[in-house]
Amino acid sequence: MTTTGSDDGQAPAGRHERNTVAQLVFGHMATQTLGAAVRLGVFARIGGGECTPDGLAAELGTQPQATHRLLRALAGLQLLTETAPGTFATTAAGDLLRPDVPGAMTAVARMFTDPSLQRGWDLLDEGIRTGETTFDTAFGTDFFSYLRERPELSAEFNTAMSQATQLAAAAVPGHYDFGRFTAVVDVGGGDGTLLSAILRAHPRPRGILYDTPEGLAQAPERLARDGLADRVSLETGDFFASAPPGGDLYLLKSVVHDWNDEQCATILRHIRKVVPDDGALLIVEPVLPPVVPAGNTDLTYLSDLNMLVTVGGRERTAEDFAALCARGGFRLDSITPLPRPNAFHLIEAVPA
Repeated sequence: MTTTGSDDGQAPAGRHERNTVAQLVFGHMATQTLGAAVRLGVFARIGGGECTPDGLAAELGTQPQATHRLLRALAGLQLLTETAPGTFATTAAGDLLRPDVPGAMTAVARMFTDPSLQRGWDLLDEGIRTGETTFDTAFGTDFFSYLRERPELSAEFNTAMSQATQLAAAAVPGHYDFGRFTAVVDVGGGDGTLLSAILRAHPRPRGILYDTPEGLAQAPERLARDGLADRVSLETGDFFASAPPGGDLYLLKSVVHDWNDEQCATILRHIRKVVPDDGALLIVEPVLPPVVPAGNTDLTYLSDLNMLVTVGGRERTAEDFAALCARGGFRLDSITPLPRPNAFHLIEAVPA
């Protein structure tokens, strides 16, 4: 099988352009290589040391030659480095796939390379033709119902969302005046990663963490570990049915992009019913520019397609957020980008 040459009689494109296309064509192979390595425990076994293919294969119960080929592929992806012939160690990027390091992305890698999430992408062309969520087509149920029936996968999802929130959690508390509020309600806040960071940086407000029972499953452990069990109350519920009263700031992080406009408007209307007139709504999401910027890679557009195939939501522009807030009874007041490498913005709205 060859990947070079031209079959239409035209002059070949430049090397850079061909490499760009080739990386995209073979991108799914890199995804599967990464997923297999994480599931097998390659990075965890290597840890901060070095390994040989034979030694690692003995520990993992894998075939030595195939293990060597996997290690070379991971080195080619810059997740490992071959320090001497047949000896491998993790790179700084590979260290993020070790579960024992701060800022690890192990659960993110496991979750987003899981066959259940990949299946919706297999049907992307159908999703583009119909505009429908292909995960539902593949499994006969929606994504969150699928998780509820699989507790282990649901726990993995919660951990992945916590890991994916860590970068934002490090930046958000210092870029918004949370101290002027008395109670912050994190709607759909999962295990409380973001709320915990906010409350540790701002000692005045108390917190309310609101999510489904599955979403809150890991919250007590995190809040106890962060010394916040006495400042945060946990409330279970469905944000499509209601929002808990008692807060003057309502927080939605990585919730709005999961749902279509009508569903989001429903969530916002429930919050509008309970937020005081002098309160506020803070949405933490990426904001798409009006025109796709040239010359840089922005993963937010892939996230947008992931929302289409997996849950039926979408990423939005500033104009989209303004219209959505208006439908929910709010007026968009400001949009503040977080410092790079964060892709998130702080979208503040006030009751209309």
